[in-house]
Amino acid sequence: MIDIIRDNWLLFLIGQYPNGPLGGLAATMLIAFTGLLFALPCAMILALGRISPYKSARFAASAVIHTLRGSPFVMVIFWSYFALPLIVGGPISGFWTLVGALVLYEAAYLAEVIRAGILALPAGQTEAARSLGLGYWRTMIYVILPQAIYNSLPSLLSQFVSLIKETSLGYVISVNEFTFAAAQVNSALLTKPVQVFSILAVTYFVLCFSLTETARSLERRIARRRKGSGSAQAAATSLSNPLTTEPAP
Repeated sequence: MIDIIRDNWLLFLIGQYPNGPLGGLAATMLIAFTGLLFALPCAMILALGRISPYKSARFAASAVIHTLRGSPFVMVIFWSYFALPLIVGGPISGFWTLVGALVLYEAAYLAEVIRAGILALPAGQTEAARSLGLGYWRTMIYVILPQAIYNSLPSLLSQFVSLIKETSLGYVISVNEFTFAAAQVNSALLTKPVQVFSILAVTYFVLCFSLTETARSLERRIARRRKGSGSAQAAATSLSNPLTTEPAP
């Protein structure tokens, strides 16, 4: 395995770049990050639709989310592969086909994460914003969504881990990502598939495990900050209300 890494580390890392398209692990991370970047605003729209006071918006957002969440990701890839060129009126590279599929698929999952973050906020946040004269949408955009996204950061990072693993399915449409690079190495060596794909598995494990631990650490930090702010708020309330304080002996 060491010899395989030594002889092919550049192909594993960046594919055939600069003599060809960017590939390997670099392409996997770029695809995952780009997919998350475009999926997040779509997820916010779907999440707001799910909790909208308008029945038509709730129905449309729910239909999109349940359809995508109930479909295999490889099927979404095929939809993007055949539908996106018809929509834009021209051919699309495998990179953007996979990004489009990831945006559709991940937006449905991230929408539920953001919706849970919104519903977890105290009702007083909305009431306070409305009492200041903010309308429904301004309340959601300026008050509720920033807090919900902050509280959902660990879950968003965990979903990013899933997104990284899902990029490996880009192999079915010949996207030059990490799994495709491993397949190229395996085709060149022919006799060492176990070693080549073990390198692939170990790399995915190390990368995803590191991000998962980062998510757990971030979750603990947010929990401590919540606890600290809750204690400070309780102390301030106690000091401002003398009836709740016990008399000195």
